[in-house]
Amino acid sequence: MIVLFDMFGVIARDQSPEVMATMSTEPEFWDAYWAHRPAYDRGDVTASEYWALVGHPPLVEEDVASWNRVDYEMVALLHELHNAGRRIALLSNIPEDHAQNFERTYAWLDLFEVRAFSCRIGHAKPDRAAFEWCRDALGDDDILFVDDRLENVRAAELAGMRGHHFTGIDGLRPVLLGAARDA
Repeated sequence: MIVLFDMFGVIARDQSPEVMATMSTEPEFWDAYWAHRPAYDRGDVTASEYWALVGHPPLVEEDVASWNRVDYEMVALLHELHNAGRRIALLSNIPEDHAQNFERTYAWLDLFEVRAFSCRIGHAKPDRAAFEWCRDALGDDDILFVDDRLENVRAAELAGMRGHHFTGIDGLRPVLLGAARDA
């Protein structure tokens, strides 16, 4: 069985509140930030176009920095799975500039058999096409999808995958052990 991980909220931590505060404290900014994010994540718009839609001068460096915190306990788990011969892959809603930053910064991305960055596959979760793209790229139907957002877990299940709603590594480990026994 292949374990398909989400990145943000699972391997990488949620957006840094400290960096977010340097970007803006205005609710209107954050409403626009999130309203236009799906198109940016899918690669439908460039960073410049995205920030124009947000109505703010580009904050690319700050935005990348706000998402750049990693859970090293989860990274250790990825190494553990990889070293045990488990197939692991990644599906992440992420714009191109963020993807490039992660690739430059984190060698552990090479552990993944497939890196499905939304900006490069043209589909973002919870769109069924994102899960189908992964299944096709992996050439296997036996996939466990791990995500912190229940909406995405349900979408993966509707696409025929098993799902795990991630709330922490302690809840994930027994699921992975059970899946390994079932394989």
